[in-house]
Amino acid sequence: MEKIRNFCVIAHIDHGKSTLSDRLLEHTRTISERDMKAQALDDMDLERERGITIKSHAVQLYYKAKDGVTYTFNLIDTPGHVDFSYEVSRSIAACEGALLLVDASQGIQAQTISNLYLAIENDLEIIPILNKVDMESAMIEEVTEQIVDLLGCDEEEVIHASGKTGIGIEDIMEAVVDRIPAPKGDPDGPLQALIFDSVFNTYRGVITYFRVLNGSMKKGEKIKFFNTGNSYNADEVGVLQLDLIPKKEVLTGDVGYIVTGIKNSKEVKVGDTITSTENPCDEAIQGFEDVKPMVFAGIFPIDSSEYEDLRDSLEKLQLNDASLVYEPETSAALGFGFRCGFLGMLHLEIIQERLSREFNMDVITTVPNVNYFGYTKKGEQFKINTPQDLPDPTMMDRVEEPYIEAQIITKPDYIGAIMKLCIEKRGFMTKQDYLTTSRVEMTFELPLAEIVFDFYDRLKTISKGYASFDYAPIDYRASTLVRLDIRLNGEPVDALSALIHKDKAYYFGRKMCKKLKELLPRQQFMIAIQASVGAKIIARETISALRKDVTAKCYGGDITRKRKLLEKQKKGKKKMRQIGNVEVPQKAFLAVLKLDD
Repeated sequence: MEKIRNFCVIAHIDHGKSTLSDRLLEHTRTISERDMKAQALDDMDLERERGITIKSHAVQLYYKAKDGVTYTFNLIDTPGHVDFSYEVSRSIAACEGALLLVDASQGIQAQTISNLYLAIENDLEIIPILNKVDMESAMIEEVTEQIVDLLGCDEEEVIHASGKTGIGIEDIMEAVVDRIPAPKGDPDGPLQALIFDSVFNTYRGVITYFRVLNGSMKKGEKIKFFNTGNSYNADEVGVLQLDLIPKKEVLTGDVGYIVTGIKNSKEVKVGDTITSTENPCDEAIQGFEDVKPMVFAGIFPIDSSEYEDLRDSLEKLQLNDASLVYEPETSAALGFGFRCGFLGMLHLEIIQERLSREFNMDVITTVPNVNYFGYTKKGEQFKINTPQDLPDPTMMDRVEEPYIEAQIITKPDYIGAIMKLCIEKRGFMTKQDYLTTSRVEMTFELPLAEIVFDFYDRLKTISKGYASFDYAPIDYRASTLVRLDIRLNGEPVDALSALIHKDKAYYFGRKMCKKLKELLPRQQFMIAIQASVGAKIIARETISALRKDVTAKCYGGDITRKRKLLEKQKKGKKKMRQIGNVEVPQKAFLAVLKLDD
């Protein structure tokens, strides 16, 4: 155990975590030069295309230190985007130390601070690293000062490194050996292991990743999951390198995997404790919090016969992404589907993309919304999950919506534009601190529903990419909400309904109608697109009918012949409009999510 070090890499998005992890893999010769590629630990095509880490990745390295001793490093590379902060909290629970990366050209940003607090809460040893020092725009002295102010450490403790060129890699390795404590635990006690991730393999069933806190796990022994109470045989145990490496035993303090042949993904829960059936531990491992979804949307199969397939796909996805929450739901327009909870809009987009790529599932996603609480005049409280749950206004006393505390770090030049954006989104500023002369931290209280759509993109645009954003839920507050319905030829489409603040209803309704006018294909009959609040129509667009030239066959002759044909066509069109059904294409549902593009 003295020779084991468990640590994770935490940072804001795009500060170079995956690139630094690549250099650590190269330096310890865990990966050969021939197999080396950028973002070696990111195994999803999506991660490579977008240049972001979506999943945490655990890998074991062996490093021979200057004192001649070979140490075992269990490294976990974590995501940096606020929508995947649950992945980070799970990784932190399995470690004793963290490498805190700060980009020398961008300085400390909101997610850096957020991840740092997570690590401090878990009593992790922090090693500050100033990354990208080889860049021309690197502000080495200025950013080092920021790190010293934030952590209260000495300047000498900040390691200067570059994930691209490999500067400072040896210093990082030695710092891990010297500063991060070896894992504590009782090697002879009853088995107690924390599940921090799992994946589904078509041939082998569920593969569970765990960290052993006490005791050891042997191949072939009978093990039990604490929360579910189910027992299984450990068919295979081993450690995580770039591939799964089988071992006879995984010891205290180590990170490993177990194959038990479980085929039903519901039987494995992230945060559960694994123990031995013969000599069980007394209590489960504490301190693992349940995920709190922020954004909700309905996901429906395009073909209703694929409902069962969609459920299986979501089960397998949830196994690999524990922050996805879902429950069955029905819709008048779309049939049977699921109401899913996400940590943010990027998370929603990624899940949709993964369903399409990994499971070949084509789905329709409804307008995202958040959870509200309604109160009747008798004082009864009820949950409002979808716009259809909003009852008759005469019975309602009030509706409360969730508020968040948003932390924005930016340059002083953009304060005015950011304040204007937040006020437009019904927010107000509570605090403003200058971290340095060129960096200011602003704290706002905002309704969660306002940041769900386009807030993050607009923030990046007005600050030229310099503002960073992080948020945490605070409470529920009373608000005036209305249900906005979209009607096609008078028929409401419940998948496009939205709960929206009264002041924003007209603006949002107009935009929806305009967008749908562009996207809906023209028919042989006229289509009226209307936005309504209750019985009142607040916006309208009309798609004119496709005209077939019925008079083309009349070569000259009397005008009455042409008129007769046109009158006949007019009657036919009227009849068509009465029975006409409008097909809404998949991209129309997606476009609603990107109204401001």
